[in-house]
Amino acid sequence: MEIKRIYVGGDHAGFKLKEKLKPFLKKLGYEVIDVGPFQYNPEDDYPDFVIPLAKKVAKDKKSIGISFAGSGQGEAIAMNKIKEIRAALYHGGSTKIVRMARAHNNANILSLGARFVSEREAKRAIKVFLNNGFDGGRHKRRLEKILKYLKK
Repeated sequence: MEIKRIYVGGDHAGFKLKEKLKPFLKKLGYEVIDVGPFQYNPEDDYPDFVIPLAKKVAKDKKSIGISFAGSGQGEAIAMNKIKEIRAALYHGGSTKIVRMARAHNNANILSLGARFVSEREAKRAIKVFLNNGFDGGRHKRRLEKILKYLKK
């Protein structure tokens, strides 16, 4: 599947990084759709932005999402509550976990902990996320089992 669109969102702690990286994503050739926040507000709450982001990614099969927020952890937890979403968390360092999230878990949202990653690390992780796909095989079987258990 060819990815055409990237939905971005987050919270006040990730606002600055999101704004810096939107031109980077556009330069890579993607349509970037920002679901907010649209201005810095230290009182905002990430569920107001990342849940709509996850719903858009779940509906738009030719898209992925990137969340920019303080830790990325709460955001990943919230987004993973949405059917069809597999959000993977990245806090910096090796991008092997990002590659494996795509290859083994078919992750469709990258949740970046903006308080833990540099702009350079975020760019590197995003490139890995975009340039790797799902391996399928035994990993597909595992994802199908997750869906099976969710139906019970």
